[in-house]
Amino acid sequence: MPPLGLMRRLVVPLGVLACFVFAGTAAAATAPKNIGLPAIYGTPQVGQTLAATGGSWSGAGPITLSYQWRRCDALGSKCSIIPGATSLNYAPVSTDRGHTIRVAITAKSASGTLSVSSPQTKALKGNGSGFNLGHWVSNFSLTWIPVLFFLLMIVVVYLIWRTLQVMPRVKPMEITPGSASAVTWDDVAGLDEAKNELQEIVDFLRDPKRFEQLGARVPKGILFHGPPGTGKTLAAKAIANESGARFYAQSASAFVEMFAGLGAARIRKLFEEARKNAPSIIFIDELDAVGMTRSGHSFNREQDQTLNQLLVELDGFGPRDQVVVMGASNRLQDLDPALLRPGRFDRQVYIQPPDLKGRRAILDVHSRNKPLGMSADLDAVARQTAGLTGADLANIANEAAIHAGRRGMGKLEAVDFDYALERVVAGLQQRRVVTDKEKRILAYHEGGHALVSYLVGKEPQKATIIARGAALGFVLHLPEEERYLETKEELVDWMIVALAGRAAEEIVFGRVTNGAANDLEKVTQIARSMVFEWGMGESVTSRTLRADNYALSEETKRLRDTEQAQLTTRAYEESLRMLHKHRAPLDRVANELLERETLAREELAGVFAGIDRESRSADAVGVVRVLGADPNS
Repeated sequence: MPPLGLMRRLVVPLGVLACFVFAGTAAAATAPKNIGLPAIYGTPQVGQTLAATGGSWSGAGPITLSYQWRRCDALGSKCSIIPGATSLNYAPVSTDRGHTIRVAITAKSASGTLSVSSPQTKALKGNGSGFNLGHWVSNFSLTWIPVLFFLLMIVVVYLIWRTLQVMPRVKPMEITPGSASAVTWDDVAGLDEAKNELQEIVDFLRDPKRFEQLGARVPKGILFHGPPGTGKTLAAKAIANESGARFYAQSASAFVEMFAGLGAARIRKLFEEARKNAPSIIFIDELDAVGMTRSGHSFNREQDQTLNQLLVELDGFGPRDQVVVMGASNRLQDLDPALLRPGRFDRQVYIQPPDLKGRRAILDVHSRNKPLGMSADLDAVARQTAGLTGADLANIANEAAIHAGRRGMGKLEAVDFDYALERVVAGLQQRRVVTDKEKRILAYHEGGHALVSYLVGKEPQKATIIARGAALGFVLHLPEEERYLETKEELVDWMIVALAGRAAEEIVFGRVTNGAANDLEKVTQIARSMVFEWGMGESVTSRTLRADNYALSEETKRLRDTEQAQLTTRAYEESLRMLHKHRAPLDRVANELLERETLAREELAGVFAGIDRESRSADAVGVVRVLGADPNS
C-alpha cells in the first residue's frame, strides 16, 4: 500500500487531468459532425442552375450552415472561391467553362465549427446561351486594353517621327562676301536715292570705330517697303557684300509652322548664328508673314509667339553687336506697330518703281552679256516701259534674248524687244480659232479704242486683234513722259477710251457683247477712286468718301454711288458721240485690222490723218490759267 504522503501529493495533478479528460469528452460529444456529404444537382453547363444540398449533420445544440461555391480544375485539386456565390443555387457563367464546381458547407454551433466539400462536378460545357456581357467586357478590359494602349502609343510615336521627317529642314541662305552669289553696287541700278541712304550702313559696318567715337550706334533694323519686284532683296545683298558682312536671308513664312514654339526657336537660332559671325546682316523677306498686327486670338497664337521672339531679339542686341536686321514687305500698313518703333526698325526705305534714268540703267545691267544689234534702242525701250519695275525690265531683256534665239539671230534687235514688251505687258500670244463674225466684232471693238484714243490725245502704240493672254485683242498705250499726277479731265478721257470698244459695238451692230468685261472693270475702278478717294465728283469735291468709312450716312452713300454712276454714264455717252461723229475713220481702221490684224503706231497715224482732236487735257497739264479767263475755254 503506497504511503499516505505520496497519495496526498498525487491528488491535485490527477484531479486536473480528470477535468481535462472530462472536458474533451464533453466537447467531442457536442461539436457538429457530418454524417452525409453535401451534393450538387443539376446539369453542369453554362446557362443552367446548380443546386446544392446541405448534407447530414449531428451534434448538440442548433447548427448553422453557410455555403461557398468554388471553381476547381479538372482534377478538383486546385480551387478558388467564386465571389458572391454563397447561396444554395449557382448559375455557372462563361468563365466557368472547362472547370469543375464544388460547394463548401460550413457547419457552426455553440460547441464548434466544421467545413466539408461536396464532390466535384464534371467539367462545364456551354452552348453560348448563357453569354454574360459584363464578364466578357471585364475580361477583355483586363487582358487587351493595356495591349491596345501600348500599340496606340507606338503608332502615335511613329506618326510624330514621320511628321518630323517630312517637315522641311529650313535653313537660311548664307552669302559670304566675294562669293559667286554676291551682289555689288554695280548690279543695283535705278535705286540711287536708296543707295545713298544705305551707304551709311555700309560705312558703319566697314569702320565702326569712326562712328563709335562720336557716340553713334549702328541702326538695328532697316525696313524696305514698296511694290513687288523693285529690288528690295537685291539692295540688301549689295549692302552685305559692300560692307564685308555675312548675309543671312530667310523668308518670314519659314518661321510660321504648325508646331508651337518652332518658329521662335528658328529665330533664336538665326540670331545666334549671326552674332557668332558678326559683322553680319539678317534679311527677312516678306516680313508681313510673321510681323502682322497681333490679334490675340488663339488661332494666331503661334504667329504671335514668333513675333514676340523677333521683338525680343531686336531688343537684345548689345551696343557692340554688329548685326543689322533688314526686312522687306509690300504691306507696311499691316505690320505690328511694336515692330516699326525706333530701336527696332529704325529706318524705313521706300523702294519705288524706277524713273526713266533708272530704267535705262537697269536695262544696261541686264544687257551686259547680251549682244545688241544696230536697231536695238534701249532708250526707246526705257521710254516705253514707264511704271514697270526692275524685275519686269529684267524679264523683258530675257524674253528678247529668247526671241532672238528662236529666230536664229546672233544679236538682239528692236523687233525682239518689241515682242518681249508685248509678251510681258499683254501676255503670251494665243492661237485661237475666231470666226469671221467674231473677228469683225473684234476689229470694230479695238478700232473704237484706237480711234477715241487718238481723238483725246492719247496716241496708241499698237492695235491688234491677235489674242494675247486672256484678251482676244488689245490696244497698247505707252506713256510719252514720266507722270505722277493726273487731272480729272485726263481720268475722264481714260474712261471714254475704255468704253469706246463697247460704244463701237452698239453703233455698228446695234448690240453689245461680253468682250468689254475688262474695260468695264477699269472704268469702274477709275470712277470709284475719283469719287471715293480723290474728291473728283460733281458735288462732293472737298472730302473723301471711302468705303471703309462707316460713319457716312445712308444719304451720303447714295450720293457717292450716284456720282460714280454719273461719271461712267457720261463717259459712255461721250464715246458714242465721238464715234457717231467719226464713223468713217472707224470703218477704215476696222477694215485695216481685218486685213492686217496688227497696226503699228505709224500705220494708225496714217489711217487717222486729217482728223482733228477733240480733247487736249494732257497738253493743258501744268499750264497756268490767265486770271479772269473762262475755265471752260
